[in-house]
Amino acid sequence: MDFASDVITVEQDGHIGTVWLDRPEKLNAMGQAFWTDLPLAMQAVGEAEDIRVVVLAARGTAFSVGLDLVEFAGVSVGSGDSPAAKAKSAYQEIKRMQAALSAVADCPKPVIAAIHGYCLGGGIDLITAADIRIASRDAVFAIRETKIAIVADVGTLQRLPAILGSGHVAELAYTGKDIDGARAEKIGLVNDLFDDVASLHKAAWSMAQDIAANSPLVVEGTKHIMRANEGRTVAEALDYVALYNASHLQSADLMEAMVAYAEKRSPIFTGK
Repeated sequence: MDFASDVITVEQDGHIGTVWLDRPEKLNAMGQAFWTDLPLAMQAVGEAEDIRVVVLAARGTAFSVGLDLVEFAGVSVGSGDSPAAKAKSAYQEIKRMQAALSAVADCPKPVIAAIHGYCLGGGIDLITAADIRIASRDAVFAIRETKIAIVADVGTLQRLPAILGSGHVAELAYTGKDIDGARAEKIGLVNDLFDDVASLHKAAWSMAQDIAANSPLVVEGTKHIMRANEGRTVAEALDYVALYNASHLQSADLMEAMVAYAEKRSPIFTGK
């Protein structure tokens, strides 16, 4: 896998790829390098044929405190000789940052976010792009943009309503308040809580191993279908999955599953 970064590390263990936010001295604040390197990291794990599941985790004491306000403090919002040119430049920069986080949602492999410590602002944008979220009990979540006079603009307000009820989203977005891991679990922001970071990461990799044991064709197909359901009626979505399966039911993995069942053994899937 060809990837190198000063703020993100990618590791592979068997069929599991781990994308580490690796700027612990800055609590994984999202500086310029993050917005450039994250989509490259997701492309690397997404294109690696032997990686079937991705874990998104963080080094240090926090998942991420969001946008690096110190680094961005001296950066003008847009550039150009006129208000229109500045607005266009700002728009293009926001779209670039949106695309960086959408690279997580667009990864063909399932992405599990393992969250500990602070997960603020851009951290929320990031985890809403993952397929599954789990956390340690010390996790703290906040749509912090409201507190610094910014409308959250890189994914939270678009993805979070599909995860939480609209009332919870409105409360968190309007107030910018912190919530702890217990509240996050109660409202469905995370699937499960773990006592500490070590048990959180162990659980994330255990879940990843369970997913990786299945046919990668089917797992990727299932993610594709769930995303394709968005914006379709039930009837349209059913027709789409019928067409999809009609073209994928001749796989070697399906034959292996049937043979393994008959032979009373665990199947060995190759993704073919």
